[in-house]
Amino acid sequence: MRLHRLEVEGFGPFRLRQIVDFDAFADDGIFLIAGRTGAGKSSILDAVCFGLYGGVPRYDGGEKRLRSDHCEPDDPSEVVVEFSTPTGRFRVTRSPEYLRPAKRGGGMTKQASAVALDEWTDVGWIGRAARAVDVAGELDEILQLSREQFLQVILLAQNRFSEFLLAGSRDRQALLRRLFGTQRFEDVQARFDERRRVAEHALGARLATVEARVEEAERLVSADGLSGEGDETPPETVRAPSSIEDRLDALRRAKARADYRAERRASEQVDAEKRSAAADGSLAVARDEQRAQRERDRARSALERLEAEAPLIDDARAELAAARAAEALRSTIAAVARAHSALAVASRDEQDAHAAGEALGLDVDGDLEAWTAAATRESGAWQRARELEESAPTLDAEVRAAEEAVVAATARIEAANVRRAALPDEIAALHTLRDETRRLADRGEDLQAAQQAAELRLTAAHEVERLRIAEISLEHELSQATALHADTQSALARLRQRRADGMAGELASTLRDEHPCPVCGSLDHPAPATHSDPVSPEDIAAAEGARDAASQKERDLASSSSTLRAELAAVTARADGREVEQAESEYAEAAAALSSSRAAAETLKTLDGRMDELVARVELLDAEREDDARALAELRERHALLRQRSAEAHELIAEARGGFDTVAARMSDTEAKIAAARAVIHAISERARRVEALAEAEAEREAALADSVFDDEAAAEDALRSATEQEALDTRIAQHAVQREKERAILFDLELRTLPEEPIDLAPAEQASADARSVWTRAVDEAARAAGTAERLGGLIDSASDEQARTADDAAEFEVLQNLADTIAGRGANTRKMTLETFVLAAELEEIVEAANRRLHDMSAGRYQLQHSDALAARGAASGLGIVVFDAFTGQTRPPQSLSGGETFLTSLALALGLAEVVTARAGGIRLDTLFIDEGFGSLDGDTLDVAMRTLDELRQGGRTVGVISHVEAMQEQIPAQLTVRALPNGPSVIEAR
Repeated sequence: MRLHRLEVEGFGPFRLRQIVDFDAFADDGIFLIAGRTGAGKSSILDAVCFGLYGGVPRYDGGEKRLRSDHCEPDDPSEVVVEFSTPTGRFRVTRSPEYLRPAKRGGGMTKQASAVALDEWTDVGWIGRAARAVDVAGELDEILQLSREQFLQVILLAQNRFSEFLLAGSRDRQALLRRLFGTQRFEDVQARFDERRRVAEHALGARLATVEARVEEAERLVSADGLSGEGDETPPETVRAPSSIEDRLDALRRAKARADYRAERRASEQVDAEKRSAAADGSLAVARDEQRAQRERDRARSALERLEAEAPLIDDARAELAAARAAEALRSTIAAVARAHSALAVASRDEQDAHAAGEALGLDVDGDLEAWTAAATRESGAWQRARELEESAPTLDAEVRAAEEAVVAATARIEAANVRRAALPDEIAALHTLRDETRRLADRGEDLQAAQQAAELRLTAAHEVERLRIAEISLEHELSQATALHADTQSALARLRQRRADGMAGELASTLRDEHPCPVCGSLDHPAPATHSDPVSPEDIAAAEGARDAASQKERDLASSSSTLRAELAAVTARADGREVEQAESEYAEAAAALSSSRAAAETLKTLDGRMDELVARVELLDAEREDDARALAELRERHALLRQRSAEAHELIAEARGGFDTVAARMSDTEAKIAAARAVIHAISERARRVEALAEAEAEREAALADSVFDDEAAAEDALRSATEQEALDTRIAQHAVQREKERAILFDLELRTLPEEPIDLAPAEQASADARSVWTRAVDEAARAAGTAERLGGLIDSASDEQARTADDAAEFEVLQNLADTIAGRGANTRKMTLETFVLAAELEEIVEAANRRLHDMSAGRYQLQHSDALAARGAASGLGIVVFDAFTGQTRPPQSLSGGETFLTSLALALGLAEVVTARAGGIRLDTLFIDEGFGSLDGDTLDVAMRTLDELRQGGRTVGVISHVEAMQEQIPAQLTVRALPNGPSVIEAR
């Protein structure tokens, strides 16, 4: 993975957008991120981590102050990280959550966090994901590193550098677990523990099952009296069993007794069943004879009743025969009656038709058929005139509507011409106004630049006033400091002079008899000087200290004054000679001009829209005028055609109307007369046909009576019966005959059985049957109980025996699982308390230590070497994750905590690089083209720093770029490529590249 570009705005100490081009340092291979403490060097790495993973390591567990405190409410906060991997080049844009001014209602509202992932293609940047969860998923696949792995192999953050070296076993295990994802081995351990618990539970459950079933069998033996005492089975000596096997043997003997009892009860059940079946057979015979006796008595009574009904059946048979003979005359008699009725109706219809025709003025005695044919032909010619007469109002309305449409179309065309003639002047005026507005709007960028320049001058003018006041105050302080320095210098000179003047007296005060003079060496001291104005060395030192302090203050104030004058000169240049009043006036004018330009830009959009509307209206009116001209021509043509059709229709209607008010009235009168004539013709014909039909019906009736058994029509009508009545008579006769034969047959069979005449009593047979069945029921219950007891006892014994046989296998399996689970979990025989996960991590740690030693040997000049330790950890911690340092000078190992600050840094660096190599290999062998190291070099002496620099030089081999964060001056001299983070006087920081 290689970082190419970082953009930071409103993040950490950076308010304005800062851009870091990492590709610019590719040729150097190593660059320094320098700056004063607190300027924001580490914030560059924070921004990289936040952009890729949405979090910053040093804020974990605390308040996430990601947004810059220097931001104004409306300032944005954003981090853009551009990087590449073998799969392509990508860009992440991420914003943290922060408060911003609400657009409505005032106050503050929460600006939600946002993130987007883009990919570079042949057509430029294209979006790949825009939701946090989607971006995280895509980055996991692209980076192939978790955040913890990223912080250990790419971004070696401040305060985390030596964590891995100095960590205890638990902390080192937690870190390695996150890096190598070995939680799955903990899951394996949990699964084996669960399997051990399941096996233990299964073994206990099986043993409990054996005990429960043996106890249940013993309770059954005791409850059913199968213990061998007081039973018909041969008694046996009962002893108290001491084991499951002994108890099962005793139960098997009880099972034999239960089987014997079940056989006896089954034999008793068979005997009782036979006796019950015999009693039930005797009862069934008695009941059958009783039913036969009752059926015989019923048949005798029924036959006597049927013989008494025989005369009535003979009368019904005669009535049915007469009805069937009269049925042959029914149709002829009915036909005569219908013919009489039809003739009467036809005669009345003829009279009514004559009266109706005479009322309409018809000559009913003339040739009506000829007149009807002529009148029908004449009325058919009037049908067309009648239709035109009905549609005449509609046709007249269409003529008027067509005329009105022609007038309206003509007026519409004239109005459109008037509107079209006014549009060119309006377009010309709008065009002039739009040009003037565009000229004002086009000055927006220039006016904005002018406003920004005026704003800078105004800010600089205010700053000039402030700096001038500060300069006056500082000059006053400097003059005071200069005077103070001169006074202290004079005071020191006077003290030195006094000290020199009093030196003889000071020496004289130290003279002792018989001791040589320190000046001349004489033992005699004839005239020693007096010490009247003593000045001690301490007085001189105090005066020198006061002189030095005053001198330092004077130098500091002079430096501040020089800096202030330079800053004042720069600010005065930015103010361009403007005073505050002039600068404020120029800024107000520039702001007003820019506001007018922006307003003109908005107005220009409205004018462009208005111009487009007018041009569209011209085109629309031209199109409408052509359409209206075509429509007017069509309307005029339609109007002429309708007028012609109306004149022809009125002429035809007048001709067909004749002397009537309307053609419809004339046709209605003619149609009524035609209908009346046809009715008279039909009525005459129908009456003649009915007279002929009556004569034929009467002749057929007389012929039928002559061939029948009846004397006249009245006798035949008396004998007639309906079909229902005939069917009822026939059914009654047939049922009587069938029932009599049936009863005779039943009585014949029953009389042959010689049944007693007295009623049969069933009570003795029923009592005997009930007693036998009761005995059989008790025998069945006893046999079922005995068989069930034997079967249940056998099932319990078999089940307990099977479970007992399987407990040995379960016990062996449980022992294997328990030993394996204890070994994996670091219990039991695992004396080093090393779990499976710890064992795997220990193997990874061995590789990390081996990779670290390849660098530590050179970095420590062969003195130090890391060794992996699997010594038993204290206080129950997992073993196998220890690290000790072998010192070649002493030949002994020592804990990493005993190293000095510089030694700890070099060892931590070697271990961190070894860890990076192993983690990279485990992550799929990804290539790391960018590496950051944050601080730690300040603890190194000159020689050790050179060793560290050689190591960093090795890291940049193969095209890798290494970024080092440090404020050590020696590193600033050795690394020419630098990013400098500088805090501005007003608070925010900026990034400068060199």
